[in-house]
Amino acid sequence: MKYSMIGTWKMAFNGVIIGENILKNGGNVKDAIENAITYIEDNPNFNSVGYGSLPNIEGELELDAAFMDGNDLSFGAICSVKNIKNPIKVAHLLSNSKRNCYLSSRGAEKFARLNKFEFKNMLNDIAIDRWNNEIQKNFDPDNLEAYDGHDTVCMVALDSNKNMGVGVSTSGLFMKQSGRVGDSPVIGSGFYCDSKIGGAAATGVGEDIMKGCLSISIINNMKMGQDVQSACENALKDHVNRLKNPNYSPGTMSVIALDKNGNFGVATNRDEFPFIVTCENFSTKILVCRNNNLSMEIFEPDEEWLNNYDYD
Repeated sequence: MKYSMIGTWKMAFNGVIIGENILKNGGNVKDAIENAITYIEDNPNFNSVGYGSLPNIEGELELDAAFMDGNDLSFGAICSVKNIKNPIKVAHLLSNSKRNCYLSSRGAEKFARLNKFEFKNMLNDIAIDRWNNEIQKNFDPDNLEAYDGHDTVCMVALDSNKNMGVGVSTSGLFMKQSGRVGDSPVIGSGFYCDSKIGGAAATGVGEDIMKGCLSISIINNMKMGQDVQSACENALKDHVNRLKNPNYSPGTMSVIALDKNGNFGVATNRDEFPFIVTCENFSTKILVCRNNNLSMEIFEPDEEWLNNYDYD
């Protein structure tokens, strides 16, 4: 395929359309990913990414993002940052750095200011109300679950010059401890990309995703000859089976991937996981991955399914 792109959750739809328009007109993968994720970060209707997203236990927004270039394996990442309008743009710029490419909190914010990135108050009234409602509940901070029906936005793409890239952006677990960082900005766990093999990314409970380094596991499965769908399914199945313990129940985890030819793969331990895809063979569309005992069924949802899906 000349180009291909995949994104997590229903909320990625318009972002992938933006990426599709760049890729089908010969644009590069970096621009496609950055612009697609920037759109989602800016949209307050998507309450797990960017502006108006999910506060931590102290009522603050701490954001994480990462970008990886599959050609030279360079990557940039930031974590626990506050009030950076578009974290993905900062992560993208950091991927050009040979050293100091992964920055946290105040150091990442200082870098963003020095490079003239825009800052704004990322909390809105809806996010504050959401936090006020949750803080009154008797919740267990050690058993937080990924926000139901939407979480980290992840994008993996291939352009017409066979360049691949991956980008991720998130506010992390709702009501997380201050300073908590999940898998999203961690190379190998939340994302990985090698243009000679493929790219992968993960969304869900970061602590459990990191225990299996799921993204690099998918890439390694493809490197050993597995097709992209099998690589996703086997990586997730092996990891879930490894986590089996009568005293422990893993959180939800979903993965997406493209191989170097633009074919996609998806797997989840949720009941269903919606995602967005486009390529030269079809325009942007939503598909759903259904989990049947860790064997995946992928289908195009009908109007009834879409009407019953209440999430981003």
